Amino acid sequence: MKKILLGLIAVAVLAAGGYFGFDFYAQRRVTRDVEAAFEQVRATGAKASHGKITFDTKSRTLTIADVATESGTQSPVSVKVASLTMTGLGQPDAARVSADHVEFNDVEIGVTSPSPAIASVTYKAPQISVKGYSGPAALPHLPASSSLSELYRFAFGQLANINASSVAAPKLTATITSSAAAKSGDDLGGTSSGLAIENIKDGKIASSRIDRVLLTINSQAAGTPIKMTGDIANIVATDVDVGAMAAIFDPAKADDDREYQVQGHVSAGPYVITSTRGVNMRIDGMTIDDVRINPSKMQLPALLAMIPPQGSPPPSAAQARELLDKVASLYSGVGIANAEMRGLSVETPQGPLKLASMRFNFEHGKIGELAVEGLDTRAPNGPIKVGRFALKSLDVASFMRLSAQFTAQKPSAEQALALFPLIEGVEVKGVASPYKATGKPVNIDVLSLDWGQFVGSIPSKLRLTAKLAAPLDAADPRQQPLVAAGIDRMAVDADLGAAWTEASRAFALEPVKLDMAGLLNASAKLSLGNVPREAFSTSAAEAMGAAAQIETGTIELTVHDLGVIDLAVAQFARTRNVSRDEARKVILDAIKAQGDEIGGGNPDATGLLIAISQFIETPGQTLVIKLTPRAKAPALQLMQLLKTDPQSALAQFRIEASTGL
Repeated sequence: MKKILLGLIAVAVLAAGGYFGFDFYAQRRVTRDVEAAFEQVRATGAKASHGKITFDTKSRTLTIADVATESGTQSPVSVKVASLTMTGLGQPDAARVSADHVEFNDVEIGVTSPSPAIASVTYKAPQISVKGYSGPAALPHLPASSSLSELYRFAFGQLANINASSVAAPKLTATITSSAAAKSGDDLGGTSSGLAIENIKDGKIASSRIDRVLLTINSQAAGTPIKMTGDIANIVATDVDVGAMAAIFDPAKADDDREYQVQGHVSAGPYVITSTRGVNMRIDGMTIDDVRINPSKMQLPALLAMIPPQGSPPPSAAQARELLDKVASLYSGVGIANAEMRGLSVETPQGPLKLASMRFNFEHGKIGELAVEGLDTRAPNGPIKVGRFALKSLDVASFMRLSAQFTAQKPSAEQALALFPLIEGVEVKGVASPYKATGKPVNIDVLSLDWGQFVGSIPSKLRLTAKLAAPLDAADPRQQPLVAAGIDRMAVDADLGAAWTEASRAFALEPVKLDMAGLLNASAKLSLGNVPREAFSTSAAEAMGAAAQIETGTIELTVHDLGVIDLAVAQFARTRNVSRDEARKVILDAIKAQGDEIGGGNPDATGLLIAISQFIETPGQTLVIKLTPRAKAPALQLMQLLKTDPQSALAQFRIEASTGL
């Protein structure tokens, strides 16, 4: 029995010795591997140090205290971590390590800025927790340069190599310190809370959320302290591609002409800005959907390298053109399916401003539509409301490139016209604005203008729709006849269309409709033939030469009297100081005398004058006139003939005229 007991004790001693020996071996090996990783960083010229290293073999937990690294660049980047703990440590292969849980405590990242205005930027996080981690086995090499593009490329590149089921940081802070040379005294800082990231894999993030971001700016203006705060809540992003973001900072991707989705959906809000100067703003919510980039067109390092440092002499005209062209290329590389801001309200000393929404989409450097809805503000004479204002298309990239051409000298009229095709139309709805100091509003129900089918920089297709009303001004001599007739407000409903067809060389004004409430409504059609392409030239000489070839087509006019005849007769009566009946008789006699002068030389013209007389004689009539060219008639010659010999000009047409109720 004694022998058996001694044997068991011997086995226990040997087992314990083996266990502690293995534990000691594992500790030594892990320490050696960690030291080798830090040595790799130091070999690049950077500084890298750490404190105590412990490794528990049972739980496979590695703890490294007091980690500190600093790049060897002129503007160094430093990273400090009070302690790094990795639990459930493993090594799937020689290049990667994994851990069930990773925890960073008291993280601090410092960036010494090369900008003369900013001394440094510091980021701090008391704790960062990572679950289901997998990443590179070696410590990352800090970038050789501290430029912003290099820092972003480094950060995105590291994130793209990390997989994790979740990342959480209860609190993050950022502080920007102004340099002494800037003399601005600005103090900028930000704090975010509740950061949670889910499912990081192969450079993509399934979702992320930040509960709140608080930004503060303390500055001095003319000796007066100013404080501004920005408070953003509920920042959520889904389907984020970190690898695609890194590509726009990577010179090796300069020829990558593929399109990558970098974000699926982003939302935030409310967002509140307050200021001690009395300007406060709130945005209820913001959303952005389907953001895409093209790395070959968005090479930010090349763009940032072209921006002259502060204090440098102004760029030359050639440098400015090159810079603007790079910015245009940047816009061309972005696509946004939809971006929207909702519930904007601004409180200012001058009064409140409210905006229900603003939204746009963006594709290949062009805004498809930029719409602002529900604007409510105040002017000195009263409130202003806009139901909707929209630019139907705006080519931002082309605008930037054209602007680059105008840096050296003021653009000519012909060059300025090149800006016209960059916008395809504008629309305004539901506008109410004060008219002078009358207390009465100008109302625009709709004002829509579209143009397109450009010949060079001149549109050959146009459509204008307008429905508006405005009070009349009794002090305006041109409006006094209407005011005297008891009309204090004028409403206009107009629709005008114009289009040129290159194949037939025909130009048509159709529709042409005008409705002046209480006075008249009218419609017209006008066609021109043999209109050459050169008629739309920006060269006046070429356009006038082409205009000589244009031929007059059919002209149709319909006018329905709603009171304009009685108004004209009343005005004529006041100027002659006679009764209305006498005034109407004088007008009709003048028309009859004109008909007698024409005589039988042009029966069509006589019939036209008779129809006009009937139209004036009996209020509420409809006058219909149709002029059809008897033969090809050059439009310019006919217009000149109308000035010098109207009868001969009318003789060029077959005239049909009639009246009816």
